[in-house]
Amino acid sequence: MKIKPYASNMTVLVLNDGTEVLFSYQTPVACYTGSTYYKTERFYSATTSRHVNKWLTDAGVRDVKHVDTQPQEFFDTLAV
Repeated sequence: MKIKPYASNMTVLVLNDGTEVLFSYQTPVACYTGSTYYKTERFYSATTSRHVNKWLTDAGVRDVKHVDTQPQEFFDTLAV
């Protein structure tokens, strides 16, 4: 497992299986697992939404609005 600072108040946790989990502040809000990107369906703030969109865009996701969503509980269990 590796922790990679990404940008201001953004961190990516890389798990041993290659899964990447994006944290905005201290909350996991998006991930890349297998070959799929997911983002939380929960709205936290405009800043957290910008964090998610930046990370997805930087990763080459063309249509950020149509990335699959998951309940927040999905992300909460990834880093356990």
